[in-house]
Amino acid sequence: MEIARYFAMTADEFTQAANLPGKKAWMACHFSPYSTSLSNLPSHLPEGSLLILNDSTPPSKQVAESIRKTLESAIKTNKCAGLLLDFQRSGNPKTAEIIAALLEMDCQVCVSECYAKDFDCPIFLPPTPLTIPLCEYILPYQNRQIWLDTALTCERINVTSSGSIAKPFAATEDYPFQDVRLHCHYNIRVTDESIEFILKRTKADLEALIQEAASLGIAAIVGLYQELK
Repeated sequence: MEIARYFAMTADEFTQAANLPGKKAWMACHFSPYSTSLSNLPSHLPEGSLLILNDSTPPSKQVAESIRKTLESAIKTNKCAGLLLDFQRSGNPKTAEIIAALLEMDCQVCVSECYAKDFDCPIFLPPTPLTIPLCEYILPYQNRQIWLDTALTCERINVTSSGSIAKPFAATEDYPFQDVRLHCHYNIRVTDESIEFILKRTKADLEALIQEAASLGIAAIVGLYQELK
C-alpha cells in the first residue's frame, strides 16, 4: 500500500527545497496571542500540501467558527491535501471546541492522539517508541485511520539494581548492533553499578519503519524535512 509522506517545513525551507520524494507540510500555523485569529498563515502553498496548526501558543480569545472559516479559506485557496491538528497541550476545553468545529470542514482533518480519542477522525500518533515494535504500538488504534509522526530518536536506558531509567539522548556516533524488529541500532555498556543500553534510530532505520508502516496500512507519515530529506 502506498503511504503519503509529508515533509514538515518552515517558511524558509519551503522556498529552498525541491524534488522531494513526498509532499510538503506547512510548519505551522499558530493561535495568535494578540488577537482572535491565527498567525503564520501561508500566502501560497504547492497544491497537495498539508497545513499544520499547533498549540505551541494555546487558544484563548479565538472563536471556533471564525477559526474554521479562516482555515477553510486557506485550504481551499491553496488546494491543500488536508489539515493536521498537532495539539500537544491536553485537556483544554477551548482546544476541544475548536477541533469540533474544524472537523465539520469538507476536507481531511487529522487530530493528535491526546484529543483524537474524543472524536471520530484520523489520529496522529507520536513517533514509534524505540522499545516497542510498530505493529504492537498501533494495536489500540486498529479501528482508526492512522497518521504517524516520524523522527530520528535516540534513548539511553540505565539499568541498576534499583530499576531502570530511560531518557532521551543526543547520540553522535554509530552503534554496532541492530534490531530489525524495532528499527534501531544500539550499543551496550556494562559497569560495576549498571548496564546501559543506548538505542538510536538512523535514517536507514527510519526508512525501514516507514516501509513497515505502509505494509500495516498506516495512511500517512509526517516528519521534519531536516531529518527526512
